[in-house]
Amino acid sequence: MGVQPVRGTRDLLGEDQRRHAHVVATARRVAGLYGFDEWQTPIFEDTTVFARSLGETSDVVTKEMYTFADRGGDSVTLRPEGTAGICRALVSNGLTQSLPQKVFYAGPMFRYERPQKGRYRQFHQIGMELIGPAEPLADAEVIACGHTILTTLGVAGNVTLELNTLGDAASRAAYRAALVTHFTAARDALSDDSRMRLEKNPLRILDSKDAGDREIVAAAPTIAPFLTPQAQEFWDGLRRALDLFAVPFIENPRIVRGLDYYSHTAFEFVTDALGAQGTVLAGGRYDGLVADMGGPPTPAVGWAAGIDRLALLLADVPAPARPVAVVPLGDAAQAAAIGVLSALRAHGLRAEMAYRGNLKKRLERANRIGAKFAVILGEAELARGVAQVKDLDSGTQTDVALHAVTAFCA
Repeated sequence: MGVQPVRGTRDLLGEDQRRHAHVVATARRVAGLYGFDEWQTPIFEDTTVFARSLGETSDVVTKEMYTFADRGGDSVTLRPEGTAGICRALVSNGLTQSLPQKVFYAGPMFRYERPQKGRYRQFHQIGMELIGPAEPLADAEVIACGHTILTTLGVAGNVTLELNTLGDAASRAAYRAALVTHFTAARDALSDDSRMRLEKNPLRILDSKDAGDREIVAAAPTIAPFLTPQAQEFWDGLRRALDLFAVPFIENPRIVRGLDYYSHTAFEFVTDALGAQGTVLAGGRYDGLVADMGGPPTPAVGWAAGIDRLALLLADVPAPARPVAVVPLGDAAQAAAIGVLSALRAHGLRAEMAYRGNLKKRLERANRIGAKFAVILGEAELARGVAQVKDLDSGTQTDVALHAVTAFCA
């Protein structure tokens, strides 16, 4: 057996690549309609960009990051998510005084996880960040854009938006105290990970996947009684705005997201069509992250979506354009064939040369690649200044002047 892809990675070929590209192109187009510009950040960053921003007790930092020392001895990490790098870029490029910034991104991310359907160690995400506005209307617009992307992809009917509030700092402090009381009473029944989280970040326990923890979490208090008036006003404003955008949602008080930088809004678009990997697009508000990167306190909200998972939900994607096969017969026809190829491509038509074999074999290859037309060029045709253009669907063959071949095949 030859060399295989590293476990948890895969090649994107043929139909898989077309689905992947369709998700990205659709999201990029819709994001543009909402006023978002695309940024690209490095695939790896200084490790502190992620360790500081994602939370030292998060599963991503403690279990999943691809971190290594480079030849200079610096610790670098393959990016496990996109938001931290966007905020680092905002600060590094001096853009904190040029707000708001509306950012779209797409690219590979890396996490050391157990591979399964829709989950890979190198996976791909689209995402958007709205940096600067502090109003709940900004959260609603970002969520609405995500909903529009899902709708445009034709998958919104299989997806439900679940929404929660994490409140402001005062709300979370009061809620944290209530959670500590609740989970301390059940400490001996908690998993090892959750006992560690109880000391550092008890909200993280709400995100535990351990079956025993889930029973204890089910009986835990929700944040609603601990919301300050200001946090309650934000929560009410978000839900009103989503109604105005006509984005349906259900409230799920157990959503906390997996990263430490969220505040106020947390949301997930989930599906039951992909087995255990049910979240396809998720995010929230993270008003403290830009400051963690060395910038000024800056409100922000955003989300990321798994391209691999969205691609699995797609129905048929648009097929590539059918090519025109150019079939030169004899050395003298090669130069004319190259001219026809160039003219076809300059007109935006996909065109391929059939290089080898007799006419029968070259036409067989034209059929294999799904060509619509075969442009046949021999010495007799060149002498008359024409090509024989064969419609490979109907079988009809027509003499067409060389200068008119492009128009005929368009």
